[in-house]
This record gives sequence, C-alpha cells and structure tokens, in this order.
Amino acid sequence: MSYRDLASRQVLTWACTAVGARMPVAMAPLALVFLVRERPGGYSLGAILAAAYVLGEILGAPVLGMRLRHDRARAHLAVGLGFGAVGFAGPGVLPGAHPAVLGGFAFLAGAAPAATTGGLRTLLTELVPERSAAQALSAESILTAGVWAASPAAVAGLALGVAPRVPLLLAAALMASSVACLSLLPAAWGADGGTGAARGGASPARVLAGAWPVYVTGAASLTLLGLSELVLPALLEQRGVAVGWSGPLLTGMAVGGGFGAFVHGLRAWPGRLRERSVVLMAGTSVCVTAAALIPHAAGIAVALTLGGMLQSGAMLTRNLSLREVLPPGALAAGYSVMYAAAGAGYAATGSLAGALLRVVAPSTAVLAGVGLTLALTGIGWWGEARHAARSARGADTAPALALAGARPAGAGPEGAAVRGGGDPEGRL
Repeated sequence: MSYRDLASRQVLTWACTAVGARMPVAMAPLALVFLVRERPGGYSLGAILAAAYVLGEILGAPVLGMRLRHDRARAHLAVGLGFGAVGFAGPGVLPGAHPAVLGGFAFLAGAAPAATTGGLRTLLTELVPERSAAQALSAESILTAGVWAASPAAVAGLALGVAPRVPLLLAAALMASSVACLSLLPAAWGADGGTGAARGGASPARVLAGAWPVYVTGAASLTLLGLSELVLPALLEQRGVAVGWSGPLLTGMAVGGGFGAFVHGLRAWPGRLRERSVVLMAGTSVCVTAAALIPHAAGIAVALTLGGMLQSGAMLTRNLSLREVLPPGALAAGYSVMYAAAGAGYAATGSLAGALLRVVAPSTAVLAGVGLTLALTGIGWWGEARHAARSARGADTAPALALAGARPAGAGPEGAAVRGGGDPEGRL
C-alpha cells in the first residue's frame, strides 16, 4: 500500500479546493473572538459568536448533507461555499454592527458550507482507485491537520499585526477561491441511486440513522480534541507554565495528528475497524490523562503529540467504518452527519469544561471529560458489535430463506412471503 495513486492533477485540484474551504472553518472561532474582544464584554460576545457559528455547522451539516444530490453535487457545494463566503465577509466588512447582525453572519458562515466536508470527502474517494480509499482518507487527515496547525498563528498574527477584521476577510477570500477551484472538478460524482437505494427502499433518514454507533464514536474522538484545546490554558496556569505555551502545544498536537494519519495510510492494519477504534481511543484517553497529570511542559507536549497521532487514526477508522455500513449513494450525507456529530461532541465538551472549571481544578475537568469520552466509545462499540452480530445472523439464514423461496407452486403462503428476501426493514 502506498500513496502513489494520489499523485494526479485532479487530486491536487481537490487539495486546493479543500484548503480554501477548510481554512476558514479552522480560523472562524478565534477570528470572531479577536474581532470583538476590544468591545465591552468582548470575550463573552466572542464566545457567543463562536457558539452561533458552531450551531450553524451542527444544524447545517445533516440538513444540507441529506439534500446533496450526487448528480448535481458541484453546483450544490458551490452555492453553499458562496453563501459561506458572504457569512465570513459580513463581520469583516461591518465589524461594528449590532451583535445580532454579527451572530446572523456567523451562523450563515457555519451553516451554508457545512455539507462541503462530506461532499469533498466523497469526491476524493471517487478520484482514486477503490484500493486507495484508505490512503485518500489519510491524506485528507494530513491536509486537515496542516490547516488546523497553521490557522491559529495566521489569525493571531493578522488580527494583532494588521487589523481584527482581516482574518475574516481572508477567510471569505479563501472560501470564494474554493468555488473557483471547484469548477475544475467533476460536476457529478457518487454511485447511482439515492441515499436509500441500497437499503430496500428505506428512507434516507433511516439509512443514515442506522449508522449511529459510528457517529457516537466519531463524536467521542473529537471530544478529546476539544477538551485538550479548551482546558489547556487553564491547565498550564495550574501547573505554573506560561499560558503562551498553549499555542505551540496545540500546534504540536495537530502535527502529531498529521503524522499519525500518514502512518495509518502506509499499510493495512490488523483487526476489525471497531476494535482498532477502541484501542486508538483508549490510547488517546491515556495520553490526555497523562497531559492532565504531568507537571512539566515538556511532558505535556509529548503526551498531547502522541494523543494527536492516535486520535487521527481513530477518526480515520470512523470514516472507513461509514464506507462499510452505508450504501455509496449515502456516503456524502453520512460524512456530513458525522461532521455534525463531531461538532456536537466538541460543543458538549466546551459546555462541560466551562461548567466544571468553576468548581474543580482544570486537571479534574480533563479527567471528567476523559470519562465521558470512554463512555461514548463504549456505547459506540456496543452498537457496532450488536449490528455485526445481527448481520451475521442474517447471513446465516439467507441460504435457508433462498431454499424456502424456491418451493414449488402450491407450497403455501410462506413461499410467497420469503421470496422478497433481504432485510425488509432496511436496517444496517
């Protein structure tokens, strides 16, 4: 296995499109905080604007993802990215506007392009041979890690060195450029048929809901990342380390995530995807726990870097699991629902951390978050194991049902009943 199949002009064009679409996403929360921090109650207002942005992502991803048509995917994504560019440009052009206006722009910036992640991920796997799907998803994770590593420094440098509105204007320009790059990619992609085509006519919502264990463990994966980002400054203060180290430490975590994704794509790993996910999530939890307990900055840096490596691998197993449990026509919507679930996990972690930090030490808040992550991981593993057992039972009974369906005429109503075959409820 290698990354050789990814070396093509179309994949390079896809990468340019993805950077333009995702860099604004990574910049948004911090850019909104810097935009209003000098206003009265600026930090609180910045947190509210960031929450409006995340809420837009959480609501927009499943709604728009389910409406994404494979035969008109490029047009749908272009419209979403165009409105997203408007959402980013609004606060940059009108930084002194009423908070409600800024909140509306932030919500639009989060919601309008929310289906882009799922659409672009589906497109990437269409641009490479089936055998290279894992390497393609690993390369996507590497690119995403690079984007998230560069974004905080870019936002802080432009906001403090030029003007607070500049990061948002840059985000709008990047998202607009992604529309131009998108025009160089295929206009349609994906398998024939709708979301429920491979599930016996089941509704799209039901098909997507059947993959709920994958979404739960996907949310758990990002919960740890959000916990590390949100509690790290307070944790460093508790340890007597300068808060300014939080930026480099998080950058190291992102770089570790990129390296972990690269290593994951180099070979085929043993074990079922759900088992690998549990192992990687447990390892990530150990690393985050160590970061909460180690008193020195160097030890925290090592723990977070290793945690980033394992977390990226866990997220890759979730994306690969979706490819196993969803029909091809539902993948773009499934990736969008995963994006929303991960965002919800991130938001829930922020709320939990904010509440706990008022009553407990930062290290204790981290440990509570790790406990929540492990609980979600266990629920997701149980759901996947239950589905696998049900599928195995269905596979064992299929030959018997086929023989029963082949009864001669007059054998009774049972023969007619079983000739339908398959899973009548469309369950995963």
